[in-house]
Amino acid sequence: MLAQRYPDARCELDFTDAFTLLVATVLSAQTTDVRVNATTPELFARYPGPAELAAADPDELEAILKPLGFFRAKAKAVTGLSRALVEQFGGTVPRRLDQLVTLPGVGRKTANVVLGNAYGVPGITTDTHVLRLSRRLGYTTSEDPLVVERELGALLPRRDWTMACHRLIFHGRRTCHARRPACGACPLVRLCPSAGIGETDPVRAAALLKG
Repeated sequence: MLAQRYPDARCELDFTDAFTLLVATVLSAQTTDVRVNATTPELFARYPGPAELAAADPDELEAILKPLGFFRAKAKAVTGLSRALVEQFGGTVPRRLDQLVTLPGVGRKTANVVLGNAYGVPGITTDTHVLRLSRRLGYTTSEDPLVVERELGALLPRRDWTMACHRLIFHGRRTCHARRPACGACPLVRLCPSAGIGETDPVRAAALLKG
């Protein structure tokens, strides 16, 4: 049903390769993909690869990243991971999760975003929407990302992991909101054990839809 509702589900961060996706994903913490997409063109025009970003002037980099919030920490994170890419992986983003998570600021969630979208390696992305919807839909009762990743992976064919997460994220952003889900306009309402926690009137629920 979510496949029919969101036929265009995809990673909403703009990227051209594994490196730009990795950096964009790290920058997306505590901000929106829209804001990241507005910032990364200038960032990658000035620092197109790991070597350039690793050598970036901190003040210049922070000025570019300032609209994203937490810009000092984010500047440190992306220069650190770029330096590690150059020193440990010859400037190439690795294709293995166990190697990706050794990079500064890169956890399993970020690693799975890169693997699934840049390299076509299936992965479960346990972002806030996936975690919330997995509990609401009864796929898990856990709030632990590692547990949710494991339990979702057991429910879904491996080939579907990446796209299933895209659809859950789209649904979480557009319909199944954290504070007031649009239950009356949800295609899963008859199957969802949490149906009714949000707006059930179809007209009022439709007004809550985003995107």
